[in-house]
Amino acid sequence: MEKANNIDEYIAAFPTDVQTILEQVRATIKAAAPEAEETISYAIPTFKFNGNLVHFAAFKNHIGFYPTPAGIDEFERALSVYKQGKGSVQFPLDKPIPLDLITRMVKFRVKRNGEKAVKKSSK
Repeated sequence: MEKANNIDEYIAAFPTDVQTILEQVRATIKAAAPEAEETISYAIPTFKFNGNLVHFAAFKNHIGFYPTPAGIDEFERALSVYKQGKGSVQFPLDKPIPLDLITRMVKFRVKRNGEKAVKKSSK
């Protein structure tokens, strides 16, 4: 896959069924963090709000979601049924994507990044 210049190009490179899922994830993130900026970072879709907020990406059998290690730790119990890595979780393509959980994780990350920005500006 060629490097995408924006999220639309990234999504367009996948089969229609995967595009639908990626658009659902994107819309969920946008709804939870309307002030976040869309970009491509690390060659994958990224949302920024006071720094990196979350990333997501499509793979052969799953959607990778990257809410940072703090996001994974905060939702450890809810994520326990999914394969994880440091700061990442894999949502299988053959099961419903937990959009409500993604919403909660994004809102957590918005709050966390906002708190960090306030601390930084008060120094």
